[in-house]
Amino acid sequence: MIKMIVKTFVMVIVFAQILAPIAEAAQGRAVYYDPPYTRSACYGRQYETMVVGVRTNLWQGSRACGRRYRVRCLGATYNYPGACTGRTVVVKVVDFCREPCNGDLNLSRDAFRVIANTDAGNIRVEYTPM
Repeated sequence: MIKMIVKTFVMVIVFAQILAPIAEAAQGRAVYYDPPYTRSACYGRQYETMVVGVRTNLWQGSRACGRRYRVRCLGATYNYPGACTGRTVVVKVVDFCREPCNGDLNLSRDAFRVIANTDAGNIRVEYTPM
């Protein structure tokens, strides 16, 4: 009986860990910006390429600096067939996207290219904090 309780408890913990990130996922829009990516509101000069600038609601007065998101393309914002690649990308917040910001996430072109065709320009995304 105790073995069954322990086994059930372990299964509940495993499922909770699997489903927790799904519960935190948000949806929004993403655009991209061209290199160089060296100017950064968070770090001054930085040399990473899988980076993102975030809109005011995610920026939180610079507390977003260093936060990582897993981003997945859901489709084109405008009618662009085949916008998504089916892949995900992990990006690090290094910048603030000042208004008018055309997306919730302003991905580096390198990061955008992983998840979508750059010709789509503006895409719907799901993003999950890591």
